[in-house]
Amino acid sequence: MQEIILENTRVKLSPLTLENYHYLEAVARTPKLVQYSPTKIDTPEDLKAYTETALQQKNNATAIPFIIWDKATNTYAGATRYMNINWQHRVLEIGATWIGRNFQGTGLNMHMKFLMLQHTFEVMPMDKVEFRVDERNIASRKAVEKIGGKLEGILRKNVILNDGFIRNTCCYGILKDEWKIFKPLFPLPKDA
Repeated sequence: MQEIILENTRVKLSPLTLENYHYLEAVARTPKLVQYSPTKIDTPEDLKAYTETALQQKNNATAIPFIIWDKATNTYAGATRYMNINWQHRVLEIGATWIGRNFQGTGLNMHMKFLMLQHTFEVMPMDKVEFRVDERNIASRKAVEKIGGKLEGILRKNVILNDGFIRNTCCYGILKDEWKIFKPLFPLPKDA
C-alpha cells in the first residue's frame, strides 16, 4: 500500500511510525486527553504500544494511522487514523483521534476531517465513513454532526474504558452521495 500524506495550508497528516511517534509524548501526557477512549497513551511505553497496534492494523490493511503536524504552531498535535477498513464493503471509520488541548477549538480538527473525508471519497474506493463517539462526549458528537455525520444508532454498553466505565457508543455515518452535496458547504475555518 502506498504511503498517504494529506496536507493543506493548516495541517499535514503523515504516516505514524516507530520513528516519529515519540514526538507525541508531551501531548499524550495531557491528563484526561483520551478519557472517552479505551486507549492508554500517557506514558512512553503506552504510546509505543498504541503505535505498534496501529502499525499492526496497517500491516493487516485494516488501518492507516497518521501523525498530525499543525502548521499554525509548527508542532506535532496528536494522531488520527482510518480504521476498521472493510475494502470489500467499501466502508471505513475515522477514529482514534486525539489532539492536545491547546489545539482543540482552533480549527485544526476541521481541516483534518476535511482532508480525510475528501481522500476517502475522492481517492479511495469508499462509499461510507463511520465515526464512533462516546455518548457522553458532547463536544465530539457536535463536531461530527457539524461535518455532516448522521446519527445511525447507539450501541449500548459496548466498550469498557480504562477506568472501568462501560460506555454507550454513538454511531455516525457519512455516505459518498452526502459528501458530494456537503463538500461545498463544509465548515472549514477561514484560513483554508
